[in-house]
Formats: sequence, structure tokens, C-alpha cells
Amino acid sequence: MENKDAPSLVSDEQGRIHGLISAWLIPPVPPPAPLCALAALIGVGMAVLIRVALLGLHGGVGATQPFFPAVMMVTLYAGWRWGLVPTLSGAAFGWWLWGGREGVPLSEDELATMVIYLMCAVMVVGVAEGLRGALRGLAKVKKDLNDAEDRLRVTQTAAGVGPWEFDLETGELYLSSAARRNLGAPLEGPINLADMADYVHPDDRAMARERVRAALAGAEDYEVEYRLADTSQGERWVHGRGEVIRDETGKPTRMIGLNFDVTNRRRAEEQVRESEARFRSLADSSPALMWTTRPGGVRAFVNQAYVAFAGLSYDEALNLDWRSRLMPEDLPEILKAQIEGESSRKPFSLEARYLRGDGEWRWLKSFSQPRFDPAGVFTGFVGIAFDITDAKRAEENLTNINELLSERVAAAVAERDAAQTALLQSQKLEAIGQLTGGVAHDFNNLLTVVIGALDVVSRHPDDVRRRERMIGAALAAAKRGEKLTQHLLAFARRQPLKPEVRRVDRLIAESEELLKRALGDAYGFRLRLGAGVRSARIDAGQFEAALLNLVVNARDATPPGGSVTIESGAATLAERTGELEPGAYLKVSVRDTGSGMDAATIARAVEPFFTTKPPGEGTGLGLSQVYGFARQSGGSVEIESVVGEGSTVSLLLPVVEVAPSGDPAVKVDHIRAQTPSRVLLVEDDPQVAELIEAMLSDLGHTVVRASGVDEALARLEQDPDIQLVLSDVIMPGGKSGVDLAEQLAASRPGLPVVLCSGYVGGDQSRARAGDWPFISKPFSLETLAQALAQARPH
Repeated sequence: MENKDAPSLVSDEQGRIHGLISAWLIPPVPPPAPLCALAALIGVGMAVLIRVALLGLHGGVGATQPFFPAVMMVTLYAGWRWGLVPTLSGAAFGWWLWGGREGVPLSEDELATMVIYLMCAVMVVGVAEGLRGALRGLAKVKKDLNDAEDRLRVTQTAAGVGPWEFDLETGELYLSSAARRNLGAPLEGPINLADMADYVHPDDRAMARERVRAALAGAEDYEVEYRLADTSQGERWVHGRGEVIRDETGKPTRMIGLNFDVTNRRRAEEQVRESEARFRSLADSSPALMWTTRPGGVRAFVNQAYVAFAGLSYDEALNLDWRSRLMPEDLPEILKAQIEGESSRKPFSLEARYLRGDGEWRWLKSFSQPRFDPAGVFTGFVGIAFDITDAKRAEENLTNINELLSERVAAAVAERDAAQTALLQSQKLEAIGQLTGGVAHDFNNLLTVVIGALDVVSRHPDDVRRRERMIGAALAAAKRGEKLTQHLLAFARRQPLKPEVRRVDRLIAESEELLKRALGDAYGFRLRLGAGVRSARIDAGQFEAALLNLVVNARDATPPGGSVTIESGAATLAERTGELEPGAYLKVSVRDTGSGMDAATIARAVEPFFTTKPPGEGTGLGLSQVYGFARQSGGSVEIESVVGEGSTVSLLLPVVEVAPSGDPAVKVDHIRAQTPSRVLLVEDDPQVAELIEAMLSDLGHTVVRASGVDEALARLEQDPDIQLVLSDVIMPGGKSGVDLAEQLAASRPGLPVVLCSGYVGGDQSRARAGDWPFISKPFSLETLAQALAQARPH
């Protein structure tokens, strides 16, 4: 069968006639006045010529008849106003022929004829104007129809919708161009119904035929979706839909419908199915309970963790009423919160106890988030719940501990302080690992000098010059060991805090070796000290620990081969900046060449426990501790960083003006100024006691020894001539030197006491807080003499 176009509302012949009339007589746009006047003039001229040619200028017969065609043509072309021109011209021409040129008045018959002519001419003008309007309206209808057909064709083509029609009586099949394109059929040439099967995928042909038979039988409307046989461009799908037209007897006579390409929709659906499969796989692998609901609250999906917690099958878990699993005392509050949350269609959270499938009550904390489709219509909630039973138990245990601690306030405060100290210590463990090798190396060098010098002295006791040189070397090495120990104690925060006015540059220079050890040999290290004699009121140990923290952080952020620079200098703030008041400050900066930080990281850098290091590699307390030290010292911390270029962390500390000192005081020789006394030495280490006894003897004192607090008290009872007590702080037997000093202060308030210790923990803070002098081991003879002189009443 031939491919036929859709029928037109106007026949081809009518279209040609209408086109001719429109083109020559009735232009679509009213012509301009000059053309209208020319048409009227031509019409009048033609009417006069016809009259003159046929009858001449003699007699009045037929004077007005030739003007009727002119009236008709001019009215059709230019409108009724211009149609009046030939009408009046005809009347004037008739009057002229009937005697007006000779001044003869019109007879009654001529006057009646003139009136009839004018009436008929006016009616012709009216009829012509009506015909003109009708023809122009018909032209507009034809144009609108053509435009509508063009728009429909373009719309169908753009949308991929292909109309078709099948005449069951004649067997003619009409397929539009869009329908042919959707099927992959030729755009020209006949297509029979039997040929349609060639365009359908073999696996779908039987189904497509069955749908056609069912529609013809009246069982259902015709609607089918099938794959095309041509798979050269991948699998393609077409959706067909149609309607069977029947006569008055119910016999099918025609099928009309359309088809359209649904390949993109099918592919999108496949992608959605794959996405849903991935989501289900991901959700089922999660240990948390996950679900989605419909607008009414009915579960649409639950994951395997949800099913396992419920202890039911998937379908049973999907329809489980969780109110039956809620702890009764939690039910009212949870129901209220759930109703409020779901009605708000905003995110909400719930926390309650639920009965697990194995009969155990478990705490669940859930979070629900509303879902909306692409049009913004609410489609339900998606939720996730975590089992927080262990956290709740830990919280309960913590609550119990807090209640117990509230009954033991003093012990609780001590335990808390110890925990905080341990927490601060933990973030230094990484740096300690780096320091261990270097410190061991330094101590081995110092011990080599001391042991070697003593060995040389013991082998050559009579060589005075060599003996003095070796003893001097051994003392110098021991002093260096003492200094190194002080640096380690400062870093470990085991020395009591004591803010004092210190020169910052001097502290940095004294810490240089420790900082190098912490940094390691894989990094460059530079000092640029420019603070000069400027000082700040700080705790030296805290300052060194803060500086070491900054160096360790710089090292961790810098790849091997990079460098770390420490700079110091003056800074002046003209106005309040953040937390700092205007004034003079010392600025100590640690600059690295590492990866740098972005703005979000800088904003949180000093938060406790915030760290960008991988789990297990940092506590997040380093910069927090540095910031705390700076604020306690009246300053603050500044961070400047560029991603990929490095970071600079600066300590800003208020400058403290040091009053110029007057004449230096005369140095007192405490060794020579000693007054011989009877001294009770309380020391449990025999070797240390032997050395201190020798030092006291060199100062001219008589020594009585005791190895513990109880023994010391017994010696004091037995020997009333003891004039001074020198005691170690850490003692065996459960009593310390501080306990001894406090007891003597109560029982013998006039007896001087001096405490000493080489251990940084224990009762050292109590020892330093007392009224008695305290010296740290190791100490020199001068230091011992000065402490003894200080202890004696003046």
C-alpha cells in the first residue's frame, strides 16, 4: 500500500481557486491608498470604454450597467469605501448621457432608473464586501490550518511520536514519517501489515501479535512495548498504543494509534535498577540498621542489619510494628517525638531501648531524613539507627564513677589531675621516640667522659696536672648531663610550673640540641633569633614544651628533605587584634616547608583532640596545649599557611620590661661562712648518703645518718644536740621527707630542715610549697652550703 498523507480540510481544487482569487483580487493585507485609487480609476475607465465601444455617446440606454462589474471588482480589491467610487461615477456618467451635458433635467423614468441603479450598486458593494471578508477569513483558516499541521508535524518529530492508522476493511496501513523512524523503517515506499513483524525483535514478536489480537477481540486496549530487531545501535525499545474503531454492529473497522521511542527511558530504568542494587548491597553490608518509608510511614525497604536485629524474615521485618518492641517506659516519649518529627517533615532523631530478636534490650539511636522526588514532593523518610548500648553502659559506668567520686572529692581531684597530666603526656610519646636515640647518644658521650676521666685519675693519682684536667672534664660532662635532664623534665612537664621573667632567645638557644634531636637528621634546621634582650614572663618548661610541640608538628607536616626554621623578633600591635590588647610583644615563629593547611583546618587547629593525622598517629592536643600556654602567659597563637607551600605557627608573648639592675651584689662565699653544726642526714641510698656525708664533713659539720623517717625521729629523740636536718623527699616505709618536715615543724618548730630530691614526682610539689629550703639532685657543694645557710634562722 502507498504511504498517504493526512487528509486536508480544503480540496486541492478549492485551494487553487482560492489562491487565485486571493492573489489577484483579495490581497491578505489591505493595499495602500494610491493602489486603491488606481484600481477605482481603472474600473471606472473600463466601464466607460465598454459603454462607448458598444453604444457610443448617443442615447441613455445602458448608461449604468457597465459599472456593476467595476463596482464588484474594486470593492473586492480595495473595500467598500473605494467601491463607492465606481458607484457614484456610474451615476454621474448616466446623468451626463441622459442630458446633463446639455442641461436637460432628468425625466421621471430616468430618475427612477437612476434610483434603481444606485440601490442595486450599493447592494453589490455590500455583497462584494461580504464576499471579500468571507474569502479573506477562509484564507486565514487555511493558513492557520497549515500552520497547525506544520506545528503538529514538528512536535511529533521532536517528541519522537509517530501516528499510524490501519484500515481493517481495505488492509491499508498508514505510517507517519516519525512512526517509520521509530521502527527503523524506510521513510518512503509501501509497508504492509505483514512486514511489521520484520521490525520487531524475534523474542517479542509473539507477544506483540497477541496484544493486537486481544485489542481486536475487545479484551483490552492496545498497548505494547517491544524491542526492535535492528540492534546495530544497541538495544532499542518502542512503545505502541492504539484504539480499535468499531461500526454500529461492533465490528472493528480501523485501528489508530501512535508509537514512540522509549529507549532512553528503558536505559534510565536499567540504571536505576543497577543503582538500587548497589544501594541494597551497600546497605546490607552496613552494621547499622537502615530503612526507607513511604509518606504514610510504612516501611518500603530495610537492610539485613534491620532484619537481623528484628530476628524475623524480610517481609515480617518490613511490616514489624516497632511499638511492640519498645521499652514500655520509653514508649510515650518516643511516640510523641516521632509524631512531631514526621509531621514536621524535617530531620529528627530518636533514642530508646528496643527488644532485639534474641530477647536482649538494646539502646538504638536513630536519625531520620525526609525524602523528596525531583518535583519536590515529599516521598517519605530514610532512616539509620546505631546500637549505642555499649556507649550507654560506659556512660552509666561513668555516672556511677562520678557519683562515687563525689563522695571522695579529694581523691577524685587527685585522680582527675593525674588523668589530665597523663593525657597531656600521651601526645608527647611520639616525640619521645624520636628523642630516645639522641638522648642515649648524648648520655653515652657524657658517661664516656666521666668514666674515662675517673679511670685516668685512678691510674695516675700522683699526676696532679692530669688529675685536675680529668676532674674538670668529668665535672663539665656531669653539668651537661644535669642540663640535659632538666630539658627532658621540662618537656615531660614533670617540673613544677613557675612563671618568671626570662629571655626568650636564651631559652631557644639552650633548647637547640633538644629540638634538633626531635626533628631528626632528615630535615634542615635553622635558628634566626632577633628578640635580643627582650624578655617575657613565662614558665621555661612550658615554653620549651610548646616549642618542641611546634617543631614536632612541623616535622610531621614536612616530607623528608624539607626544613624547619625558628625565628624570634619584636612585634607591636597598634590596636586590639583578636584576643590581644595593643602593646609590645615577642613573636616566636616555627616555619616549615610542608603541605600547609586550608582555611577550614586553620579555623579548628587549636581545638582539643582535632587532628589531621591518621588514627593512632596523633592525639590532637599539641596545638591545643601550645594555645593554652600562650593564653595563660597573656599572649596568643597566630597561624599562617598556604596549601602546598608550608605553614608558620607563631607565639605572641607580652614583652616584660626588666628594670635595670644597680651595682652587683657582693657574692657571698657560703662554703667559708659555714658554722659547724651537728646535722642529721636522712637518706636511704647508702652511696648517696656516703657522698653527702663527705660533702657535709668538708663544710665542717658533724653527721648523724638515718635511712628512714622512723629512724630519723628515733635519732632526734636520742640525740638532742642535732641542730639541722637534711632529708631526701622520697623515703621507704610509706612516709616521705615532707612528712618528716611537717612533723618536726609541729613538734620542734625551731629545728631547721632542708629537703632534697632527685625524683620529679611524688611529694615534690609539697616540698617546694613548704617554708623549708629545697634543692634538686645532683647538687654542688656551693648549692648545699647555700641551702644550709638559708635554713638557719637569722
